[in-house]
Amino acid sequence: MSTFKEKYNKEIIPALMNEFHYENVMQVPKLEKIVLNIGVGEGHNDEKFIEAALKDLETITGQKAVVTKARKSIAGFKIREGQPIGVKVTLRGEKMYVFFEKLVRVALPRVRDFRGVSKTSFDGHGNYTLGIKEQLIFPEIEYDNILKIRGMDIVFVTTAHTNDEAKALLANFGMPFRG
Repeated sequence: MSTFKEKYNKEIIPALMNEFHYENVMQVPKLEKIVLNIGVGEGHNDEKFIEAALKDLETITGQKAVVTKARKSIAGFKIREGQPIGVKVTLRGEKMYVFFEKLVRVALPRVRDFRGVSKTSFDGHGNYTLGIKEQLIFPEIEYDNILKIRGMDIVFVTTAHTNDEAKALLANFGMPFRG
C-alpha cells in the first residue's frame, strides 16, 4: 500500500463493514478532515511569534495556514477582540491522507517515551483530538530555525456516529492507541 487512501478503500472499508455489520458501503465512517491548531499566547504582543507558528504549520502540512483571532475580549488574559491568538490549517483530500501517514509512520515514533496515544480523547460524535507537546517531532522542522518550542492540537473529524466506530477507523489506519 502506497497511500492511506488506497489502504482505506482496499482494506479498511471491508474490515469495518465486517466488524460493524454495515449493509451499505456509504455507512462506513470515513475521515473528513484533519485540523491542526497552534495557540500562540504571546501573539497579541509580538507579531513574530504568529509568523513563526504560521511558517511551522505551513512547513509541516504543505498548505497555507490562517491566523485565528480572538472572538471576544478577556481581561484576565489581556486579550482584546480581533487580536491574533493562534494559527490553524484544515487538511482535506490527498493532503489529509499524506499528513496522516506522515504523523503515524514518522512523527509519533519520534516522540520521547512514546507509549501510544490516549483512547479517551473522543468527543462522543466520532471526532478525535490529539495534543502534541512540541513541533520538533516533524522531520521538516529544523531545530535551529525555531523561535520557541510549541505544542499543537490535531483534530481528526470523521463521519462516524460513535466513539467506537471512530476508534476502529483510526486504529485500522495504524493510529497507535495505548493498551
